[in-house]
Amino acid sequence: MRKNWPTPIKLAVAFLTAVPLLVAMPPPASADDVAPSTVKINEVESNGGTPGDWVELVNTGAAPVDVSGWVVKDNDDSHAFTIAAGTTMGAGAFLALDVDPVFGLGSADSARLYLADGTTLVDSYTWTAHAATTYGRCPDGTGAFVTTTSSTKGAANDCGSPSSVVKINEVESNGGTPGDWVELVNTGAVPVDVSGWVVKDNDDTHVFTIAAGTTVAAGAFLALDVEAAFGLGSADSARLYLADGTTLVDSYTWTAHAATTYGRCPDGTGAFVTTTAPTKGAANDCGTPSSVVKINEVESNGGTPGDWVELVNTGAAPVDVSGWIVKDNDDTHVFTVAAGTTMAAGGFLALDVDPVFGLGSADSARLYLPDGTTLVDSYSWTSHAATTYGRCPDGSGAFVTTTAPTKGAANDCGTPSSVVKINEVESDGGTPGDWVELVNTGVAAVDVSGWVVKDNDDTHAFTIAAGTTMAAGAFLALDVDPVFGLGGADSARLFLPGGTTLVDSYSWTSHAATTYGRCPDGTGQFVTTTAPTKGAANACPGQVSTSPWPGGAAVATADDANVFGTNMSGLAYEASGGATPGVLWAVKNGPGTLYRLEWDGTKWTPSTTDGWNTGKQLHYPDGTGDPDSEGVTLTAAGLAGGVFVSTERDNGNSGVSRPEVLRFDPSGTAAGLTATKEWNLTADLPAVGANSGLEAISWVPDSFLTSHGFVDEHTGKAYDPGSYPGHGDGLFFVGLEANGTVYAYALDQNGGGFTRVATIATGFPGVMDLQFEPETNHLWAVCDDTCNGRTATLDIDADGKFTVSHVYERPGSMANLNNEGFAIAPQAECVDGHKPVFWSDDSNDDGHALRSGTLDCTVVDLDADDDGIDDDVDVTFPPGTSHADDPANQTFSDAVLGGTTSGSILSRGGRTLTVSDAHTPGGILVNVGAGSVPAQFQLAGSGATIKLGRGSYKLTGSGKTSTVTTVDGEQAVVTVSVNGTPITLTVGEGGSVTYTEASAGGKVTGLSGIRQTGTVSVRADGVPATACTGIAIENVIVATTGNNQISGTAGDDLILGRGGNDTVNGNGGSDCVVTGSGNDTITTAGGDDWIDAGGGNNVVRAGAGANTVATASGNDQITTGDGDDTVNAGGGNNTVTTGGGNDAIATGSGNDTVDCGAGSDAAQAGGGNNANVGTRCETFGR
Repeated sequence: MRKNWPTPIKLAVAFLTAVPLLVAMPPPASADDVAPSTVKINEVESNGGTPGDWVELVNTGAAPVDVSGWVVKDNDDSHAFTIAAGTTMGAGAFLALDVDPVFGLGSADSARLYLADGTTLVDSYTWTAHAATTYGRCPDGTGAFVTTTSSTKGAANDCGSPSSVVKINEVESNGGTPGDWVELVNTGAVPVDVSGWVVKDNDDTHVFTIAAGTTVAAGAFLALDVEAAFGLGSADSARLYLADGTTLVDSYTWTAHAATTYGRCPDGTGAFVTTTAPTKGAANDCGTPSSVVKINEVESNGGTPGDWVELVNTGAAPVDVSGWIVKDNDDTHVFTVAAGTTMAAGGFLALDVDPVFGLGSADSARLYLPDGTTLVDSYSWTSHAATTYGRCPDGSGAFVTTTAPTKGAANDCGTPSSVVKINEVESDGGTPGDWVELVNTGVAAVDVSGWVVKDNDDTHAFTIAAGTTMAAGAFLALDVDPVFGLGGADSARLFLPGGTTLVDSYSWTSHAATTYGRCPDGTGQFVTTTAPTKGAANACPGQVSTSPWPGGAAVATADDANVFGTNMSGLAYEASGGATPGVLWAVKNGPGTLYRLEWDGTKWTPSTTDGWNTGKQLHYPDGTGDPDSEGVTLTAAGLAGGVFVSTERDNGNSGVSRPEVLRFDPSGTAAGLTATKEWNLTADLPAVGANSGLEAISWVPDSFLTSHGFVDEHTGKAYDPGSYPGHGDGLFFVGLEANGTVYAYALDQNGGGFTRVATIATGFPGVMDLQFEPETNHLWAVCDDTCNGRTATLDIDADGKFTVSHVYERPGSMANLNNEGFAIAPQAECVDGHKPVFWSDDSNDDGHALRSGTLDCTVVDLDADDDGIDDDVDVTFPPGTSHADDPANQTFSDAVLGGTTSGSILSRGGRTLTVSDAHTPGGILVNVGAGSVPAQFQLAGSGATIKLGRGSYKLTGSGKTSTVTTVDGEQAVVTVSVNGTPITLTVGEGGSVTYTEASAGGKVTGLSGIRQTGTVSVRADGVPATACTGIAIENVIVATTGNNQISGTAGDDLILGRGGNDTVNGNGGSDCVVTGSGNDTITTAGGDDWIDAGGGNNVVRAGAGANTVATASGNDQITTGDGDDTVNAGGGNNTVTTGGGNDAIATGSGNDTVDCGAGSDAAQAGGGNNANVGTRCETFGR
C-alpha cells in the first residue's frame, strides 16, 4: 500500500532477525572489506504485510556485513529508508526492513538497495503487480524472483516442496497419441527432480516409474506415456507417488472417458474438467471467453416481457461478460451487458434486448466483445419461430425451433416420448386396410424402431420395423391391418419398445366417416377430418387451402438501392383518379417517419416539395416522442380527412407497449408532423409485448358494411353507423402482430373515444398489413415471412362476419421477404388485365425496401358453377375469360401468354385441383387439395409421370426439358422409365428439379442436365436408398442389355449396368455406378464415387476421392486412388489396393490380399488366408 509522508521518519531500530551471537565472532567487516554483492534483496511484501510493506535482505557471503546507514528506496528517489546504525548481518542471515512508516510499495514499483552514500546501487527488483503472496528469490539470494508459496518474513523463502508443487494436470484415457498418458505440472518456483516417482491407475500392481534424471522446470509440463505399463479405463484413476511408491502426491478419479481429456482449469490449481481439446505437454485448453460463450436461444416474437437473447457458458470456468455487446442486423442497435455480469461455468444468461431494440421476423442476433467489433457468435433467421430458436444440444448444437421457450435455462429440445404423437387413425375402408399415423412434433429426428402400436387388446401388438426413423415434422403411416383390425369402438395406443411405457393414445366409439385426426397436426384435439391424408398433414374442418397468387409471378424492385434502409413498414395508395400513377404513402417504424412517394417512370422516390425530401418525423399530440409507426391508411375523404397511422410503442420508451391510432394532417411544409388526434387502444386489446402491437390498419366504408349485412358484435345486431356519432363514414380495421387478429373500431373523430365493433380471426400468427379493395370488396390481410409471404382475403359471410375466403401464396418469383406493407392500385390503372400492387420490406433485403407486382384486374371466379367449391380445373387462359368446368377436359396450356408449357391431367386422385398460368411465359401453377391418392400430371413431350400431393406446385416444360417445383406442401414425385428402369426424382417443399429427357423409338433413353435446388433426391428402382449418398446426380445413363460398353460424362452421373460383363468408364465427376452379376470392369476418374459392382470377377479402378466401393462374391481386383475410401469386398479371393488416405476395408471369406497406401488404414479381413502387404494396413484383423 503506497503512503506519502510529508516528512520522512527514519527509525533508529529496524526489525532485525538474526541468529544470536553466542560464540566469539570476528569483528564485522566494513563495506570496503566485503563485496556489496554478497548482500541481496531476497523477498518483497508490497500488499497486506504485517505490520505493513517490507523488504527482506539476505547475506549470501561467509562473513558478517555491517549494513549501518545503507538505504532502501522504491521507484521514487525521494522515498528513502535508512538502516539503523549498528546493524550487522551474519553470514547467511536474513534482515526484514519495515519500510511502510517511510513509504509504501505500490502494485507497480521497485525495491532498490544502496550503500550508505545513497547513490551506489547494491541490488534491485521491479514488479508490475502485487504478488498473491510475496516476491522472493528461489533459491534464496541467488535465484530469480518468483511468486512464493507463502510469505516468510525474515526467514528462508517458501519455494514449495516437491510434493506440494508437482500436480497431475491432464489425463488422456482414450485415443491418445500414441496411447494413454498422464501429464504433470510443476506449479513451484524452482525445478523439481521427479526421478523414480511413480504413477499408478486404480490398481496398485500397475506401476509406471519416471526415468532417472527427469527434472520438471518451474512452471513446466511433463507428459508421461503410461500405456507401456498399463492402460487407463473409462472408470479409473491416475495417482502420483514419491519414489517410495507409498507417499501420495496427487490423484484424480473419473467415471467415464472424456470426449477430449480431463484437465485442471486453470493449470495446476483448478478443478478437473473436460478440456476443449487435448494439449499433451502444454497448458490446458480451457477455452477462451470468446470461444466458450455462445448464443443459445433467441425469442423474437411475443416474449416476456419482450424480445430476448440467451447466452450459455460452455466452458469450465466463470466468464466475466461485463460490457459485451449484443446487436441485431443493424449496427446502430446496441445492447450492452451490465458491468459486474459474470456467467458461471455451464450457466445461462437471458438478456432482455427489447428496451433497446426489437428482433424482427428476418433478423440476426450478434454477440461481440466490449470493443463492439470482435464477433463472438451470431445467429440469423428468416421468420419468427413458433416458439424460440435454440441450440440442441445447448451450446454446441445447431439452431432449431424449440419445443417451448426456456428463458435462462436449458433448451427444450423434446424427448422422443414427448414429441411423437398419434396424429390420424383410419379404422374402416383404408388403403390397403386400417392404419395409424404418427407425427414427430419435435425439432430432431426420432428413432422409433421397436415401438409398439396396440388397439384396445394387449394381445394385438404391431411392432415398428428396425431402422425406422422419423425426421423432424415428418409423418409415418403404419399399416396395422396385417396384425389386427381397428373396430368401430376401439383404441390406438403407442408404446415405447417393450410395449409397456405408453407414449400416446386415442379412443373412439364409432368409425369416422373419413378418419380421426388431430387439428392442428400433432397438438390439436382429435376430430373427424374432411378427407384421409395418410402420411401427410391432416385435412381439418374449416381449413382453407392455399392458392397461387392471383396475379403475375414477376416481382421487381421499385426504389433506388439503399435509399430507405431498414424498418419500412406500412403502405397506402392515394389514387390519381385516372390511369396515371398516384401517390404511395409509406411509414417507417424507427424512427417514426411518414414518406410521400411519387413515381418517376421507373421507381418510387420521395417527393421533393414541401419538405418531403427525406420524409417527415412523426410525434404524439403533445409534440414529443417517436411513435413506432407500422401501418398507414386514408379514408374516402382523402388527405383532407387526414393520414391515419397505427403504432406499437414510443421508441423513446421502447419497453412499454402503446398500441395507438394517430391522425396527422400532411399539409404544410414543416419538417415534422404532430398528431392531431390520438386513440390509445391499450385497455381494449390483449396485453402484448412492446414490439408486438398494432402493425396494420385499413379503413372500410360504412356503405359496403351495411350493404353486405355486417354484424356489430358490440350490439349483436346489424351494424348501424348511426350508433356511433362522430365516427365518420367508415370503420378502422387494425391488425395485431402478437395474435394475428383484426379488430374493427368506430373512432370518434371529434372527442377521441372509440368502440370495438368486431373481432376477426385471420388464421395467421401475425398480421402485418391490411388493405380494403373496393373493386372486389375483399379485405386483404398480409402475413410476412413467418407465413412464407402468404396473403388472405376476408369477406363477409352469411352470418355477417368477416371470414377467410382465400389464402394465396406469394408471387412465384418473390423470395420469402419480411414484407410488412402492402398496397393495391385502383382498377383505373389496369394494363392488359393487371393492375399494380406494392410491398414494403422491413429488412431492406438486397438494399431495397419497395417491390412491385401485379394483381388480376378482372376477378378470377374459381367457382364458375357457384357450388361453393373451386372448379376442378381452370384451363382457359388468361384468367378473366370463361372457365371450363368439365371433368373430361384434362389438358392445359399457357400458349395464350406465349408460354411453352402444356400437358394433361392423368388422374385427379379424388382431389380438388386448380390449374392456372403463371402470368409470364414461365409455366403452370397447380394447387392440389386434400386426398389420399396423389394427383397425376404429364407434360407434353415428356415420358415422366408427375405425382402431386396436397400443396402448391409449378410445372414448366419446353420440348424435352421440364422443371418441377414444390412451392409449398407435400413432395412432388417424378417417375420416368429410362430404358425400362424406373427413375424417381423426389422434390421436397421449397425444392426444384430440372431435367432433359433423351428419347429414341418412343421411349426415354437417358436424363441429362439435371439441376437440383433445395431438397431433391434421384433414385433408381432396385438400387438401395443409401446409394449415391452425397452425390447430386446430373445425368442418368442406363444400359439396354448385358455386356455393355458404357461411358459417363464429366459431370456427376448415375450409371446403371445390366447383367453380363459390363465395361464402365465414369469419365470424371462424382459418379454412382451400379452393375449386375457378371465380370465387370469399372473405371472412374477424380470424384467421390459410389460403386456397387455386384457378383462376378470384377475389376474396379476408382480414382482419387472419397470413394465407396462394394462387390459381391467373386474374385475381385479393387484399386482406389488417394482419398478416404470405404471398400467392402464380398467372398472370394480378392485383391484390394488403396492409395493415400484413411481407408476402411472389409473383405468376406476367401484368401484376400490387402495393400494399404499412406494414411491410417483399417482392414477387417474375413475367414481365409489373408495377407497384409508390407504390414502397411495399420489395423489388420478379423
